Amino acid sequence: MLRRVAYNFAARLTTALLSFVVVWLTARYLGAAGRGAVSLFVTDCAALLLFIGLLGGSSLIYLAPRRNLWHLLLPAYGWALVVCATGTAIVGLLRQPAFSYLLHLGVLSLLQAFFSINCALLLGRRREGSYNLLTAAQVALLAGCLLLAFGLDARWQEVSTYYYASYVAFGLPLLLSFGPLLRLPDQLRLNLRLRATTRELARHSRGAHFSNILTFANYRLSYYFVAYYADARAVGILSVGVALMEAIWLIPRSTALVQYVDMVHTAGTGPLPTAALRVARLTVAGTLAAVLVLIGLPAELLSRVFGAEFGAARPVMLLLAPGVVVMAVQLLVSSYFAAQARYRINNAAATLGLTVTLICCALLISKLGIRGAALASTCSYVASTVFLLWHFWRATGSGLGAFLPGWADVAYGWRLLQQRWR
Repeated sequence: MLRRVAYNFAARLTTALLSFVVVWLTARYLGAAGRGAVSLFVTDCAALLLFIGLLGGSSLIYLAPRRNLWHLLLPAYGWALVVCATGTAIVGLLRQPAFSYLLHLGVLSLLQAFFSINCALLLGRRREGSYNLLTAAQVALLAGCLLLAFGLDARWQEVSTYYYASYVAFGLPLLLSFGPLLRLPDQLRLNLRLRATTRELARHSRGAHFSNILTFANYRLSYYFVAYYADARAVGILSVGVALMEAIWLIPRSTALVQYVDMVHTAGTGPLPTAALRVARLTVAGTLAAVLVLIGLPAELLSRVFGAEFGAARPVMLLLAPGVVVMAVQLLVSSYFAAQARYRINNAAATLGLTVTLICCALLISKLGIRGAALASTCSYVASTVFLLWHFWRATGSGLGAFLPGWADVAYGWRLLQQRWR
């Protein structure tokens, strides 16, 4: 398991570094206001993709080993088309942006939806190599197109360039993703029980994905509060601090993903094995180390890297730091309950977190600005994690101590690194 986590982490690290390049390019060439506009667009797309997961998402991973992939693909694609069209119309009614914005939102969200569906099916069949390669290629294309466009001509240094680069970044990997799908042994034929398959997919998706919707609101609701109380420039500064800190989550997400896939395939219902808990503790230790490195970066360095406006992101990072470490534990615990289809526990934790987010955003952002947004996120992460740990203790007899690394874990991890280096 540890080796698979390492490979998955390496792929996610590559993706995170490329995502950092995208953040840097949009911040450096578009400024805080432009970066804020891009962040709001990305958030709108992500919101649509969340509702697409109500008939797909992690449930595609769960059902992929049990069903013909093509029987799952058709209802997932159909639902994605409905959600993207309806969601774009709702955004148009609520915020009344320009028609060009809505056009980009509808088409790009649909491309992302199809791509995520294909990748979920590959991951469900344990084609982790194809999955990692495609996701890394998507971010690489986006970063490469932005670098080329911004560097060629100053007239391309505008928000619309991000939209055009995204068409290439999602369209090409989407086409490539059909290659490994077609090489799978599933017969490409129409499912006569399409309605039954759709109902099964929806039944698993509703419980599994509801917590994802609530969790997304916990992560990004503050952007809309900041845009309301301040402006796009403040959103841009906040987004840089958030992007840097959330990049650390590639460490626990790599472990949680492998843990989830393994438990789905083994139908495990008991406590996590000793080896899995050791990997979890090493994951928390790695997360803590990465957080300490990031919060040690001076504001002057952030200003030099991203632009003079972004030195103000450092206080955001400091306030987010405790929540980022706590979330490493939450990601591991929530994947345990998700693999057992105990979605109500994750949903309840996400609901609690969202409640805390709403209260704290309303009370803090109007007074503290982006610092209030960071503090609200940390409070939300702590509350929902404590709730999950309580249920984990009831289910397994293990509490927070099972995830706290000790010197023995650090020594074990160091020996593994030495062996790998040799």
